[in-house]
Amino acid sequence: MILLTTLNARYFHASLGLRYLLANMGELEPRTRLLEFIITDRPIDIVEKLLAHRPRIVGFGVYIWNVQETLQVVAALKQIAPELVIVLGGPEVSHETGEQAIVGWADHVITGPGDWAFPELCRQLINGEPAGKLIHAEPPPLSRLNLPYRHYTAEDIAHRILYVEASRGCPFKCEFCLSALDQTTQGYDLDRFLEEMELLHERGARHFKFVDRTFNLNVKTSLRILEFFLERLDERLFLHFEVIPDHLPDPLKQALSRFPPGSLQLEVGVQTFNPEVQQKISRKQNDEKTEANLSWLRQHTHAHLHADLIVGLPGEDLASFAQGFNRLVRLDPHEIQVGVLKRLRGAPIARHQESCGLRFNPHPPYNILRTDRLDFPTLQRLNRFARYWDLVGNSGRFRQSKVLLLGSDPFGRFLDFSDWLHATLGQTHQIAQDRLFDRVFQWLSGEAGVDRETAHAALAADLHASGIRNIPKFMQNEGRGDKGSASGSRRSRQERHLA
Repeated sequence: MILLTTLNARYFHASLGLRYLLANMGELEPRTRLLEFIITDRPIDIVEKLLAHRPRIVGFGVYIWNVQETLQVVAALKQIAPELVIVLGGPEVSHETGEQAIVGWADHVITGPGDWAFPELCRQLINGEPAGKLIHAEPPPLSRLNLPYRHYTAEDIAHRILYVEASRGCPFKCEFCLSALDQTTQGYDLDRFLEEMELLHERGARHFKFVDRTFNLNVKTSLRILEFFLERLDERLFLHFEVIPDHLPDPLKQALSRFPPGSLQLEVGVQTFNPEVQQKISRKQNDEKTEANLSWLRQHTHAHLHADLIVGLPGEDLASFAQGFNRLVRLDPHEIQVGVLKRLRGAPIARHQESCGLRFNPHPPYNILRTDRLDFPTLQRLNRFARYWDLVGNSGRFRQSKVLLLGSDPFGRFLDFSDWLHATLGQTHQIAQDRLFDRVFQWLSGEAGVDRETAHAALAADLHASGIRNIPKFMQNEGRGDKGSASGSRRSRQERHLA
């Protein structure tokens, strides 16, 4: 028995990579089984479930989000069943293998795409042929790969996100991304790909997340895919694409404008508006076109716009990031994902470590700890800023009050709010929604100097729209002077004790 397994971040994720391996096992497919877990599962329970199948070979997909948990599973497996052959693959173990504890426990490590390399290794092992520990795999021609989509089960279709790809690779060389190492960009035969999408659709699939790094790189291909789904629109269809922000020709705009509300999400990687930083990290981006396209998408489509910015890029200081954030807020995407720079193993960003004073966490997720422009305390503030922005700015629950919260200087105002919120709560996670509403009211009516009635009205409207059942104290005190909101220090002490 050959097992293919990984630890996903959430149950509703389904591993596209493992399904590619299974689809390309050839004559070994009947002897191969796919098992998926999540990172919150106890490692020893995973070990028990894997060994229950009495496997000869277990292949693990290893990623930045699961490497620590996977290490525990692999180490336990080798202690219990040392004869079991452990094979590792995935981006986390494709580079810097000599520095990783998990590699020490493995029998074989495939660096690069394992679509063909893993089945071939299994054949060698079953036939008793020798195989090296490190196996470098070259990208296979996509025309000869078996597509994986038949391995999405009925349960996957009903309950999980279905990841699909019409192409592999990226022509750009942004140094924070592993795609900077891609030598080529390949597209699948479009007729063949759309036939697979048709089969998924006929089986009831309605949620498709495209993992193509640059969906709108080839506009003719993009248009055919969009037209395919436009012909199959219903109230359940939802599509996610990652798009280049400065490449949006008119035919593509026209197609995007035809999707109804709730059916389309576009992930737009802005990352930085600073031209000097863009040049330093080898990122090509026309900022004026990016602005114009984001503005057009916001005004003329129903697409949910998810825009990305990165904190801690080499050469970017606090003032530069603040300007970029404010610039993006003015464009009004539905979400602004404030991501903190991570040093992905193998990514070229490492070349700036000495020249720009980059220091990263040595453990996953390898987040930036300081740069020559941002010291550690400032990056800690920005980490909290990013977390609270997700809770308030991106949640959709503070639509009216967010306008009051951000004022004319969104970054400066929200950073002040973030500092104050952390000082009063002392935590960034497990914050109940009613507590968060109370804190926003306290900030607006106190530190921010917003008229109490104005703040109350905005938050009351947001609360009603959000459907939160627990009533915040500022609403409970309505009509009796709202004295409760003035006792913030006493309440904070009690809340911290209860938390």
